[in-house]
Amino acid sequence: MATSTSLKRTLFRVFADAARGPSSTFRRAHSSAAAAPAAEEGPRRLGLGWLGTKDYDEYRREVYGEITHRALFVDAVGTLFVPSQPTAQIYRKIGEKYGVQYSEDEILYRYRWAYGQPWGRSRLRYVDDGRPFWQYIVSSSTGCSDSQYFEELYQYYATDKAWHLCDPNAGKVFKALRKAGVKLAVVSNFDTRLRPVLQALKCDDWFDAMVVSAEVAAEKPNPTIFLKACELLGVKPEDALHVGDDRRNDIWGARDAGCDAWLWGSDVHSFKEVAQRIGVQV
Repeated sequence: MATSTSLKRTLFRVFADAARGPSSTFRRAHSSAAAAPAAEEGPRRLGLGWLGTKDYDEYRREVYGEITHRALFVDAVGTLFVPSQPTAQIYRKIGEKYGVQYSEDEILYRYRWAYGQPWGRSRLRYVDDGRPFWQYIVSSSTGCSDSQYFEELYQYYATDKAWHLCDPNAGKVFKALRKAGVKLAVVSNFDTRLRPVLQALKCDDWFDAMVVSAEVAAEKPNPTIFLKACELLGVKPEDALHVGDDRRNDIWGARDAGCDAWLWGSDVHSFKEVAQRIGVQV
């Protein structure tokens, strides 16, 4: 019976062969229309999200040889920056003058419930400024549909009062990465307020590109948003690394696009650690 190590290597070879695509001989012998889509999909439908970081690195070496990181993609909320105060607290505080009576615990419960429901009004949650979606979230969370209340909340979350950077040394690290030739991009499920938020936090000039779901009509974990980032930075997916805090959206999505991916708060805990792991000293 094969050992776990040899079995793992066998699986990696199978995945690697699939990722490289069929040989030219195979393609000539199986040139039907039914075979073509499978050949075009490459590594993006192999379901590699289940692999741990070390195992995924081993898989990538089987496919690409030496691992290179010529570009770094960074998730926004939860990785680059986080809310400065709990969402329920802000909804309650601003909502008091509009008659919101729910407790913070009740608001939080209702917020999580509403956010978890399928959004049936459009294919994407965040279309342009995202107002319809956020109006639904705010009214569902608080029981208040007052338009002035919503607008005050909406504008609050476009300011630097609402957010702060996760890593105070991020700017220094990103400067060193760019000096070393690593291209940088924000890749985020967000509405069109993301650019003003990054400007308010004085970090918009840290990046070579911003890829916002509301602007590219694709939300993580859809690999399209990661491929768009690769296109804007002029890199191949296998040369890009994405760092984010959501296993499904960030890790599975990036890997489905053919990128490397590390989970913020688990695989890495600071951007200095990210830089060091890809060989850039800060």
